[in-house]
Amino acid sequence: MAAPVDLELKKAFSELQVKMIDTQQKVKLADLQIDQLTRVQKHAKLTHTEIATMPDNTRLYEGIGRMFVLQPKEEINNLLRDKQKTVNDKIKELEQKKVYLERSVKEAEDNIREMLLSRRAQ
Repeated sequence: MAAPVDLELKKAFSELQVKMIDTQQKVKLADLQIDQLTRVQKHAKLTHTEIATMPDNTRLYEGIGRMFVLQPKEEINNLLRDKQKTVNDKIKELEQKKVYLERSVKEAEDNIREMLLSRRAQ
């Protein structure tokens, strides 16, 4: 009778272990994406502050693929603000996803501990 329960525990343990490893990888990926978006945000902010110090009649170009297009200063400032806003939204979304994934990892770890404790109790 102990053998079927033992097999059942092993199967559940391996499933929980796979889920935990998968979730940890997703957390690491979310961290990498947040770091990348933070760099993009910092770049946009620095560019915006540099452009703000330039006179209004300065010729500014926006890089589009392999070409550069002459744009008014206001347009480039609007593009940079929009970029910062979009990046902020994505960072917030990824942080929420990361919190959820971390909670999922914690639950998986707790389930594994419970399973091991119940196995030792038998």
